[in-house]
Amino acid sequence: MEFTAQEKYEFKRLLDNLRSKTGRGTELISLYIPPDKQIHDVTSQLREEYGQAANIKSRVTRLSVQGSLESAMSRLKLIPKAPPNGVVIFIGSVDAGANKTEMYSVAMEPPDPIVTYRYHCDSSFLLEPLEEMLADKKTFGLIVLDRREATIGILKGKYTEAVKHLTSSVPGKQRKGGQSSHRFQQLRLIAIHDFYKRVGESANEAFLAIDPKDLQGILVGGPSPTKEEFVEGGFLHHELQRKILGALDVSYTDESGLYELVDSAQEQLSDLEVMQDKVLMRRFMKELVSDKGLAAYGENEVRHNLELGAVEVLLLSEDLRKTRAKIECTNRSCDFSEYQTRTTSTAPPGNCLKCGSALAITAEEDIVSELSKLADLSKSDVKIISTEFEEGEQLYKAFGGIAAILRYKTSHI
Repeated sequence: MEFTAQEKYEFKRLLDNLRSKTGRGTELISLYIPPDKQIHDVTSQLREEYGQAANIKSRVTRLSVQGSLESAMSRLKLIPKAPPNGVVIFIGSVDAGANKTEMYSVAMEPPDPIVTYRYHCDSSFLLEPLEEMLADKKTFGLIVLDRREATIGILKGKYTEAVKHLTSSVPGKQRKGGQSSHRFQQLRLIAIHDFYKRVGESANEAFLAIDPKDLQGILVGGPSPTKEEFVEGGFLHHELQRKILGALDVSYTDESGLYELVDSAQEQLSDLEVMQDKVLMRRFMKELVSDKGLAAYGENEVRHNLELGAVEVLLLSEDLRKTRAKIECTNRSCDFSEYQTRTTSTAPPGNCLKCGSALAITAEEDIVSELSKLADLSKSDVKIISTEFEEGEQLYKAFGGIAAILRYKTSHI
């Protein structure tokens, strides 16, 4: 299943929340149940685990483990049959601070089918199978080369990785004394052919190891006529040769050439989220320094423009981990209330500035969801930008993860 940007963000938030849960012993249960697994078989195993838990020496741990197993069996009674992708259940006594624990439970159908049944009991939840589902599996092979060197890489999702760098023994165009011009040219052509062959063998080794369903295509970059010679020479395995999407001009053939190749391949990669993100971020950067200045950043300024209906595209970092909370005075005769943007490290609300009574959080919402709702009111596009490329990381670190491209210029606040 392909995630939308919003679904991917929400799924990552769920994983972050699960990752933050810890138990005091091995009482946190993770159940991965495939669609063809009988629920009564899972219940039978949990009953056996319950009996074995009686042998745990620590009374506190024994009771916690048995309590988690009882809760898991109760939860399974509500699931007569696993859904099409199976079901994942996380349940157990989590540390609530102040020397207290609380029972935590969540059940979900994952985005991809569960293949293997897993029962896992530990001090943390087992999340690796879900994290693998989150990974963008779209992969492209990258080759940049001239007659001196070549670099082979992989674009997976939004992450570019260099796999191998090769250098050639192709002699320069100036022949040494004592060699005929024809003989020298023949030796040079042989060396070029041998180098292309080595590049092809290294690329075959790297790209054939990728699942064919995930390998979307191969991009080749370099100066002319090198890249054309390599593509037309059929130096790749026949299955890979068919996947070549194009040969593009790039200036560099080291690791930086891989990034240049990805940037140059906008047409070939136009349906990829990474290219759409890059185009939007470059447009934002251009507007930021232009005379029209149709750009805004920072929560307050972007929120102001959203309320005015001036935002064309709202840009939010997928690494944002903030909430928008309504703070109200606990004294019923006091009408004090305000909204705050909070993180996990934000201090408790404190006392009311009007009457001195305690303040309390009465409503709280994830800030990406809250700002997205504001954007929907004025029909603004919302784009959640990955931090796995340079401009996306800059959005998060330099602009606080919140920015906008505007329809028209407004006054700053």
